[in-house]
Amino acid sequence: MQSQTMLDKSILIAGVDEAGRGPLAGPVCAAAVILDPARPIAGIGDSKKLSPARRERLEPLIREQALAWSVAWASAEEIDRLNILQATLLAMRRAVESLRIRPVKVLIDGNRCPELDIAAEAIVGGDGSVPAIGAASILAKVARDRLMLELDTECPGYGFAKHKGYPTREHLEAIDRLGPCRWHRFSFAPLSKAHSSAR
Repeated sequence: MQSQTMLDKSILIAGVDEAGRGPLAGPVCAAAVILDPARPIAGIGDSKKLSPARRERLEPLIREQALAWSVAWASAEEIDRLNILQATLLAMRRAVESLRIRPVKVLIDGNRCPELDIAAEAIVGGDGSVPAIGAASILAKVARDRLMLELDTECPGYGFAKHKGYPTREHLEAIDRLGPCRWHRFSFAPLSKAHSSAR
C-alpha cells in the first residue's frame, strides 16, 4: 500500500455502509473503503441489488484494488444495550478508525453520521450513487453473510445460512420451537419477551 504522504489527499474519501440492521440475530457489520481512482472497479453498486455471486466476485477485487478498507462489528449484546441505531453508528466509527490510511472526508450511506474527528456527510441512497459507499456495502454484506454461515454450524436448526437472521417465517418458527440462542437480539420483537436465561 502506498504511503499516505505520497498520495494526493484529495482522493482520500472513505465510503461507509452497514449490513444487518434488520435481522433478529447476529451482529451488525460496517465497512469503510477508500477506492483508488487509478484502479476503478466495474459493477460496484448497492449490495442489496447485486446477486450473491456478483458480490462474491467483487469483494476480493475491492480488497485488492482499494487504497484502504476495513470491516468492523457491533455485537448483538451491544445492539441490545445501545439500540440498533447507536450500535450501527458504533460499528461505522470502528470501521473508519480501523482504516490504515486516514481519510480527509467520510461519506456515509443513510441520514446519520457517527461521531468522528473527520469531516463526514450522510448521503441517502449513497450505496447506489457513490462508488466508495457501494464498495463498503459489498464488503459489509459479504462479511456478515459469511459469519451467519458460521453461526448456522454453531447453532443448527435456526436456518441462519438461509435467511441470515432476518425474520422469515422459517426463522420465527425455529425460535418458537427451539427458543432463542445467544446470537439473538433480545431487544427485538418477538424476542424482547424471551427469558434472559436463554442467553
